[in-house]
Amino acid sequence: MRGMEIWLGAMAFGLAAMVAAQPPTQAERAAAAQATAERAEACRAARPFYWEIGDGGGALASGAVGAGAPGRQTRLALASASKWIYAAYVAQRRQGRLSESDIRLLSFRSAYTGLRGCGAWQTVASCMNSRINDYGRPDAAGDGRFFYNGGHMQRHALEMGLGEDGNEALAVEVRNGLSVMGADWGFGYAQPQPAGGGVGSAGDYARFLQAIIAGRLAIHALLGAHAVCANPRACPRQALQSPIPENEVWHYSIGHWVEDDPGSGDGAFSSPGAFGFYPWISRDKAHYGVLAREAHAGWLSRSATDKPYLQSAVCGRALRQAWSSGQAVR
Repeated sequence: MRGMEIWLGAMAFGLAAMVAAQPPTQAERAAAAQATAERAEACRAARPFYWEIGDGGGALASGAVGAGAPGRQTRLALASASKWIYAAYVAQRRQGRLSESDIRLLSFRSAYTGLRGCGAWQTVASCMNSRINDYGRPDAAGDGRFFYNGGHMQRHALEMGLGEDGNEALAVEVRNGLSVMGADWGFGYAQPQPAGGGVGSAGDYARFLQAIIAGRLAIHALLGAHAVCANPRACPRQALQSPIPENEVWHYSIGHWVEDDPGSGDGAFSSPGAFGFYPWISRDKAHYGVLAREAHAGWLSRSATDKPYLQSAVCGRALRQAWSSGQAVR
């Protein structure tokens, strides 16, 4: 009799363990993400914002938080979130086979580190070669080491033969290169700057991320490829300048980040923009997310906590955790 009791107890324990090991349902994930977006301390500084999480087939959960939050179709300045799109355009043009020059320029290890900005009236070439951008001259000190600057992609666009393109021509070229997105894909440029001049909505960017996850874009196979350590304090021989927090070690791949800090990272791929637009794909390439906002206050602050792109990255990390675990982050 005692043996039967032990056996039944073991069976009950095993069943309980099996129940506990079941992954959260989609409804549980969505509820956890919504609660995190609305109440988590990690997302407080990012308000107001629109958020969305989905997979290769479309959106699975979404919401708007805070007064005046943008909607799914609100057009916003993408800033550095433009980098991922340009990298995907190049990968598509190259059919997934990047040259050594492509890799060096798109992982920000070239000597073209002097870009400060473009005017809306300029072309890719006239911007690169302007006085404010040091006439497009390379700086040998940065060659071979990571230096976060739009000049790498500006130079790359020249090498792609896009020098005479202004905003509309550049947008048409990129949309044509990414034609799998469909003729109604609304991505455009407010400046002829591949690394930071893009404009679009959360819906536009979500479609792009869905196409990556579904394997319809060549950059799918390049997520995390050719990554370089992007923290100058941790890797001074590999990196010179970076916008990431000094106490975290991320890597930079082909036009996108790999958030793989050993302590706080989860390995997600992302491309945060200066004004807080934050797109990501999970490490397993199963889900995407967009945190959409445009906040100009604080983006030039010396304090990391005031910078919109870091505020959004912190919130996005919490949303990923909630989605993965099915448990809200407080």
